[in-house]
Amino acid sequence: MATKVHLAQRPEADELLGRSPLAALVGMLLDQQIPMEWAFSGPYTIAQRLGTDDLDAHEIAACDPERFAALLSEKPAVHRYPGSMAKRVQQLCRYLVENYDGDAEKVWKDAADGKELFKRLNGLPGFGRQKAQIFLALLGKQYGVQPEGWREAAGAYGEEGSHRSVADITGPESLAKVRAFKQEMKAAAKAGK
Repeated sequence: MATKVHLAQRPEADELLGRSPLAALVGMLLDQQIPMEWAFSGPYTIAQRLGTDDLDAHEIAACDPERFAALLSEKPAVHRYPGSMAKRVQQLCRYLVENYDGDAEKVWKDAADGKELFKRLNGLPGFGRQKAQIFLALLGKQYGVQPEGWREAAGAYGEEGSHRSVADITGPESLAKVRAFKQEMKAAAKAGK
């Protein structure tokens, strides 16, 4: 079941994000301190460098850490901090292998409700409260994963018609609206200091 997303703003990278639960999770993990499109293009770049058309949690978890870090560091680097993000991606994949048989979709597939789904996402390595809420909103708004109470569990990110995060990006126009919202929030935070 492939979903049409526009997170990376690159057709080949978005196609992978739309069909691969692990790619979507890894993209969300990478989405910090770099532009969102760069983060969500990362899973596609990693898959290409591994010589495959999808990410495999077992393969990434078992990969030699130095080799995997070098893979993310190749130019153009997958992230501004490729070494530390390589560690995080491997930690996430190990956790998925140990707790979900390496199947990222199992994190949300049978969650009883939004609270349980939030708890599962918040428990993932590299996912704090905000990242878990944003990814929960992304799952609900764009991937059709909508257990009872998902909007409430996603907090403000779950609001219909909002333009707060990656969960609200459906193309260039909504990307511009999300960027404008983030700039307003930064300005407000700066003014409040």
